[in-house]
Amino acid sequence: MEIGVPKETKDQEFRVGLSPSSVRVLHENGHKIFVQTQAGNGAGFTDADYISAGAEIVSAAEAAWNRELVVKVKEPLSSEYKFLQKGQILFTYLHLAADRKLTEHLIDCGTCAIAYETVEQPGPNRLPLLTPMSVIAGRLSVQFGARFLERQQGGRGVLLGGVPGVKAGKVVILGGGVVGTEAAKIAVGMGATVQILDVNVERLSYLETLFGSRVELLYSNSAHIEAAVKEADLLIGAVLVLGRRAPILVSRELVKQMQPGSVIVDVAVDQGGCVETLHATSHTNPVYIEEGVVHYGVPNMPGAVPWTSAQALNNSTLPYVVQLANLGIKALDVNPSLAKGVNVQNHRLVHPAVQEVFPDLVN
Repeated sequence: MEIGVPKETKDQEFRVGLSPSSVRVLHENGHKIFVQTQAGNGAGFTDADYISAGAEIVSAAEAAWNRELVVKVKEPLSSEYKFLQKGQILFTYLHLAADRKLTEHLIDCGTCAIAYETVEQPGPNRLPLLTPMSVIAGRLSVQFGARFLERQQGGRGVLLGGVPGVKAGKVVILGGGVVGTEAAKIAVGMGATVQILDVNVERLSYLETLFGSRVELLYSNSAHIEAAVKEADLLIGAVLVLGRRAPILVSRELVKQMQPGSVIVDVAVDQGGCVETLHATSHTNPVYIEEGVVHYGVPNMPGAVPWTSAQALNNSTLPYVVQLANLGIKALDVNPSLAKGVNVQNHRLVHPAVQEVFPDLVN
């Protein structure tokens, strides 16, 4: 099979769909891989690395896109819609619940669009292709939050770990899944006071075994959210509803009651976000101030550490890419977990969760 790896076009997105080591595996399986020139530079992979692994370097984006299977990291931007075509398999993060325009175009063009974030398998590692980036985004959320709490960055000048004689900063995390757990690990390591709110009592029990008394664990309801958010120096949105838009848990009125210069980092922004006042930003312009609060809404946070995140992503996606390359669309019949990742196929919106978001697009 011919496999294309375009260079990512999202603002300061330096990850790449296939690493040279992944290309080598595919090449050894008899496939032809076409990598757009400099696609891996930001992650530390040169064109020479790809050539050595067996890829062919192409200069134009179209030459990478015009293949049976296209492997990316982020969803196609409007400038890339022209490359989408019938009979093509697109394997990437899509987050369609927050992007009606892309959803409509994928339906119209006939591409088989498989989303990393909805590939689902039984067992504890339920979302195998979302998990590695969730781990990284969770850890980065505190790292970025600590930075923007600095006064020079617009924050209120709080050191999360505090110092003897001065209380530590307070980190409130909405959601105790992978993102929330990883955020808490970093926040605890920094010496911050940490609260996690979640609606899953079993998950809270697990988190107690992990953190003990170092983290305050609260059942997530409106009263607890309101009390916690008002006192937060750093609020992290870590809410995930598979395939759907994240619910709004923090209203504008509640944001108004936060301390001036406090910071919100919403990792759920690529699914619409769970804070009413937060909208997507970019690595170039990551923050804005609204209601006196610093808002950070970069949807591709792991793109800030591409050397780490590109390899972590490839470690998880490669078995699925190999199966798609070997079997084509028949891989969906062989692998039920991969089949659950299909969002659009044969001009139809097929993923149940995304159908609930856009019922008028279901035919």
